[in-house]
Amino acid sequence: MFIGRRLIHDNDLGPAVADTRSMLDIPSLRALGLFDARVPRYTSYPPATAFAPFADESFQRDCLAALDPARPVSVYVHVPFCERLCWFCACQTQGTTTLNPVLAYLDTVEAELALLCEALPAGIRMARMHWGGGTPTILPPALIRRLAGAIGDVIPPTPDCEFSVEIDPTMVDEAKIAALAEIGLSRASLGIQDFDPQVQRAIGRLQSFEQTRDCVRALRRHGVASLNADLVYGLPHQTPERFAATVGQVLELAPDRVALFGYAHVPHHSRRQKLIPGDALPSGEERHALACLATSRFEAAGLDAIGIDHFALADDALAVAARTGRLRRNFQGYTDDTCPELIGIGASSISGFPGGIVQNAAMTPAYAERIAAGRLAGARGHRHMPEDRLRARAIEMLMCDFRLDMRELERDFGPRTATLEAGIDAALARFGPAVTRELGGLSIRPEGRTLTRLIAALFDARVVAGARYSQAS
Repeated sequence: MFIGRRLIHDNDLGPAVADTRSMLDIPSLRALGLFDARVPRYTSYPPATAFAPFADESFQRDCLAALDPARPVSVYVHVPFCERLCWFCACQTQGTTTLNPVLAYLDTVEAELALLCEALPAGIRMARMHWGGGTPTILPPALIRRLAGAIGDVIPPTPDCEFSVEIDPTMVDEAKIAALAEIGLSRASLGIQDFDPQVQRAIGRLQSFEQTRDCVRALRRHGVASLNADLVYGLPHQTPERFAATVGQVLELAPDRVALFGYAHVPHHSRRQKLIPGDALPSGEERHALACLATSRFEAAGLDAIGIDHFALADDALAVAARTGRLRRNFQGYTDDTCPELIGIGASSISGFPGGIVQNAAMTPAYAERIAAGRLAGARGHRHMPEDRLRARAIEMLMCDFRLDMRELERDFGPRTATLEAGIDAALARFGPAVTRELGGLSIRPEGRTLTRLIAALFDARVVAGARYSQAS
């Protein structure tokens, strides 16, 4: 069959089993605690569980004022609205059947941008922009253009700015895709999760393969060069046979990248997840088998494994970054983005600065109230201490490169790097079969990479007692 730019034959999909040469066996993983552990995903350090409320907005203002106009920034925009609330999703979203709350929200976003304009140094430009949600494609074409124009007026794009958007294939049409392409869409991230009808019914998200295929074809027609497919394993009623069928259909779509996320069942945090039947969820070992199955299929189809949960074609920028040591990890997962600062816009969005992390007020009414009062939206976060920056980089190294380069860290952070030795000793003692001590630090063996989050947690000095994290498997 042929869709897009790649030819895929059924016999290219590989066996529906993991490549046992590249991982520890199940008894070993069980003994090492993989199937019982709950740890952060480490898209930031410290994780959001360690964020604290801010007494005022001075820290956010100081971080914005310290930005160097000669150094472009990344921009993240949160659109929290959905016409349907998928039960598996734990993101900060709200349902709506009309555009009225969306219009009011855009008014608030524009007011936030005006406040940011006052706080930012003159000449700041953006090299990356990502719209997430929620469902950004709930915006009709006129509002897509309005939002992009408002952002560009305050933080103009560089000539080579990359623009990505999360897309629900059931909530987009040719006109919306045309509008996104017109304003420079370079990568679309397609929410798929699973194509199996029984799984979809169990998570409140009906989406046919045909709808998704038509969306892919429209995006390619409009010149979108890169497509990312988001899948979730660990969902109710998923079996190896059903998930293998979904992976095969995803490969028919010929994505440039795939993100393979483990479902985080946190009904204590997301009430809608209480609609998901807990007894239909795969066990930790079954989740692991699903992830291994998908990994085997994607690698057999020619996609490079990136970090712990991404895949990309060899010539994709993400794969190139991974091969050349430039892979990074931030609030959106793995990225080849080299911008050192990220400015978050909208309710619950997160900004990352050298000095720390700022998260906007999470609930839309609280966000709107702060902006209406003429205040910046940052409500909580974390001020980095020197050791935080060291540990953040060490954990990023492990998550991206599967190794801890102590020589590089000592070059950048000096004698303080020695504080990581305790973590190395703990990793060797607890995960001996999965790690190796090197002259320059620590390396995670290929067969132990499924344990990466557990190993990274040994270098986390900001663990919050009683915090509920997602499953490690």
